[in-house]
Amino acid sequence: MSFRNIAIIAHVDHGKTTLVDAILQQCQAFAAHEAVTDRVMDSMDLERERGITIASKNTAVFYGDTKINILDTPGHADFGGEVERVLSMVEAAILLVDASEGPLPQTRFVLRKAMEQGLTIILVINKIDRQDARAQEVLDEVYDLFIDLDASEEQLDFPVLYAIARDGIAKRSLDEEGSDLRPLLDTIVEHCPPPKRSPMPIDGAQILVTNLAYDSYVGRLAIGRLYGAPIELRKPAVHFSEEGARNVRPQLLYTWRGLRRHEVERAEPGDIVAVAGIEDITVGDTIATGEDAAPLPRVRVDEPTIGMTFSINTSPFSGRDGKYLTARQVLDRLNRELLSNVSLRIEETEDKESFKVYGRGELQLGILVEQMRREGFELTLSRPEVVRKTDDDGRKTEPYEVVICDVPDDHVGTITQKLANRKGLMQDMRATGGRTRLTYRIPSRGLIGFRNEFLTDTRGEGVMNALFDGWDDDVGPLLVRQNGTLVADRTGKATAYALFKLLPRGVQFVVPGEEVYEGMIVGENARGNDLNVDVTKAKQLTNFRSAGADEKMILPPPRKMTLELAMEFIDEDELVEVTPNHIRLRKKVLQGNLRSVRRTGA
Repeated sequence: MSFRNIAIIAHVDHGKTTLVDAILQQCQAFAAHEAVTDRVMDSMDLERERGITIASKNTAVFYGDTKINILDTPGHADFGGEVERVLSMVEAAILLVDASEGPLPQTRFVLRKAMEQGLTIILVINKIDRQDARAQEVLDEVYDLFIDLDASEEQLDFPVLYAIARDGIAKRSLDEEGSDLRPLLDTIVEHCPPPKRSPMPIDGAQILVTNLAYDSYVGRLAIGRLYGAPIELRKPAVHFSEEGARNVRPQLLYTWRGLRRHEVERAEPGDIVAVAGIEDITVGDTIATGEDAAPLPRVRVDEPTIGMTFSINTSPFSGRDGKYLTARQVLDRLNRELLSNVSLRIEETEDKESFKVYGRGELQLGILVEQMRREGFELTLSRPEVVRKTDDDGRKTEPYEVVICDVPDDHVGTITQKLANRKGLMQDMRATGGRTRLTYRIPSRGLIGFRNEFLTDTRGEGVMNALFDGWDDDVGPLLVRQNGTLVADRTGKATAYALFKLLPRGVQFVVPGEEVYEGMIVGENARGNDLNVDVTKAKQLTNFRSAGADEKMILPPPRKMTLELAMEFIDEDELVEVTPNHIRLRKKVLQGNLRSVRRTGA
């Protein structure tokens, strides 16, 4: 049997997981009686809720005499660590591009990573059935992208297919009828190189661990590509980690058929396998056999650019919702995340109850927090901060991003003004059919808190994508949130009477009957200063009837703070309190007489 190992890479929502669904269906990876859901590869609750791929996953289909191992990768740059380690397991990549949107920032990101690995590229232009599809123009844009990334002549000679992944159709030209995915599967077999040999010539087998899974029966599973020789169950092997080498015996060995792991006694080189029975193994380690066993180079990923402080919950309502409240429990959970997520970094602070967590972006950190709160943790989070560096010449640098905003023409002036205030530099501006695409280069911290403003300013019609673009000069102070907050000055339950009286003061975050405490943020002030308010005040009952006694108190819906919105909204002196059932905003200093109501942004 021959093997082909291929990854599917694309921008967010260009159809990667839908294409994998169609391949699995047409290669009969499911039993006749099996109920199959859409986006079957998105197995996490958060992935299905948000419609994005967060963690890389692998599957396998059989096409003729060839076993095709397929790896579905995230499209968002915040999860770039998942993409980088997975690409080391394959020889080729399917680059999926939307027939209307064309290549976007994350398309550039994942393509650059694939080209750095020297992978063979197969281009699939998806969603050609869209009314606004422009497949030929998109193909030209992809060629321009390859040239911009310094592609060689061989890399530019890639096969092109056109697809409707939702309907399971692929074809070699737009004029063909097309009925199934055979053209794509044939192209994979023809153009994807067979598995490459180990970079280190040895007689035994080598597995570089690039992913981890957990099984409640057998424990931790180390997943990787098998190089060199076949590997057999319970035969002596060597586990190479950062601490050194030790002798082990794999207790269970698995390969994939469809979405299921199948236990085997022996695995062939070139296949993707999972090994159980080796304690403390982690991503980047090597399992090797043979007399001259040696480790493979460890997985290297780009450095994180955004950091947040995770602390225990110190609010007056601490312990009401969660099961895990202590610093030790929080640190243990963060260390478990490090085992499988190589793009995260954790540092302990002088405060033993706080930890600095660094990642690729706000979305990646937000997903981690959301997972923890669903597991029963209570946390407080600081405002996201960028990582700053000082080079050898003493020059201070910070991370920059390229941001592409696709907005209706009516909102171009507002967005350009907002980005200019955040030290953004326009690089390109193109108008097409009532919409304008703006390309800016901007410090990463200039985008913190901007996404919510962007959606509000464009009335939800704008599309924004950002991509890390390296390190450059520190631009100094930046304009932060202009408005102050409404802060509760006592503990109690919010009343409709008090909230109605506070409507002229600003936008409210709480509803009548909701419990509040001193120092909790209950709204956004219409002015630039903070304002301590009493939201628990009840109407005084008297036996006198006034002219306004029967005045109706109609309250508008409050602004519902999601986790991402809360992380973007808070300022330096504020925190987000996260519990399994609530997301609250609060001041770092709760007592009103110990903090200033004046705000100074920097």
